[in-house]
Order: sequence, then structure tokens, then C-alpha cells
Amino acid sequence: MNARLIVLLIALSAVISSALGVVYTRHESRRASVELGLLEDQRDEHIAEWSRLQLEQAWLADASHVESKAREHLGMEAPEKAVILVVKKP
Repeated sequence: MNARLIVLLIALSAVISSALGVVYTRHESRRASVELGLLEDQRDEHIAEWSRLQLEQAWLADASHVESKAREHLGMEAPEKAVILVVKKP
């Protein structure tokens, strides 16, 4: 009887340990799933911001935008054709 009790206790502790392992694994899986969702949301926000920045960069680099800012803020004007000197390579 004593040996059967020991085997039963060992089996019971193995079942309880296994159950705790399953609970822990499920908890970690859910936590990782939530973290993955948050990281995917961050990725989507970064992709959207990157697209906005690319559009802004293209707009800022546009020649007409640069020219209008040079006129407004720096008081620059395009030189007259008579003043332009074209230098050619020999």
C-alpha cells in the first residue's frame, strides 16, 4: 500500500506540474499576442508617418516651392536673361 501511495503522489505531482506548465504557457502566449498586436499598430503608425514624410520631402524639394520661399522669405528674384552668363566646357 505504501508503494502505491508513493506512485499515486508522484503521478499527482506530475499532473499538477503539467497543468501549471500549460497555464503558464497559455498566459505567456496571450501576453506575447497582445504585445505583437501593439507592435503591429506601432509599425503601421511608422509606415504612415514615413509616407507623410516622403510626401513632405517631395513637396519641399519641388522647384516651384523652393522658388516661392526664396521670393517670400529672402526677397530673391530670378536674374534677367541679359545678366545670365553661360559657361561652356572647352
